[in-house]
Amino acid sequence: MLNFLYEFLPVLLFFVAFKWYGIYVATTVGIAISALQFGISSFWFKKIDKKQLITLIVFLVFGGMTLYFHDPIFVKWKPTIVFWIFGVVLFFSHFIGKKPLMQRMLEAMLEGKASLPIAVWKRLNLAWTVFFILLGTINIWIAYTYSTEAWVNFKLYGILGLLFLFSVMQAFYLARYMTEVK
Repeated sequence: MLNFLYEFLPVLLFFVAFKWYGIYVATTVGIAISALQFGISSFWFKKIDKKQLITLIVFLVFGGMTLYFHDPIFVKWKPTIVFWIFGVVLFFSHFIGKKPLMQRMLEAMLEGKASLPIAVWKRLNLAWTVFFILLGTINIWIAYTYSTEAWVNFKLYGILGLLFLFSVMQAFYLARYMTEVK
C-alpha cells in the first residue's frame, strides 16, 4: 500500500498543480517530483529503479519540450511513451531469459503463497503487455480528442482507476493458484 502511495504522489501533485496553476507549472512540478523521487529512492535503496528511471527520462524529455515549446501536447505523450515502453519490455521478456518479466517481478512477493505454472506467468505477462499498449493508446487518443483539463482528469482518475481495476482482475485470476506452499 505504501508503494502505491509513493507511486501515486507525482500524479497527485501534477494534478493539484494543474488545477491551481496550469499545465506548465504542473509539468515543472511533475519533473521536479519525479527527479526527487528517483533520487531519494536511489539513495535510500542503493539501487536504481529502472521503472522510475524510464519515467524520469521520458518526463524530462517530453516535459522539457512542453516547457521549451510552450505546447502541452508533449507532456500528454509522456504516459503513452512510458506505457508503450513497459508493454514492449514485457513482450520481449518472453524471449529473453528463462522467465517472463512479470514472473521475475512478482515471484518473490508470492513466495510461499502460490505456485504458478509457467503458462500462467506467460499469460499474465502477455495480459500486462496488451494492457499497457492499450492504456497508452487510450491516453494519446484522449490527449488529441479532449481538452487539456479532460486529459489531466483522465490521467488521475482514468489511468489510476484502470490500473487499479486491472490489478484487482489480476488478483482474482491469481487467487485460484493461491495455496499454502510448505
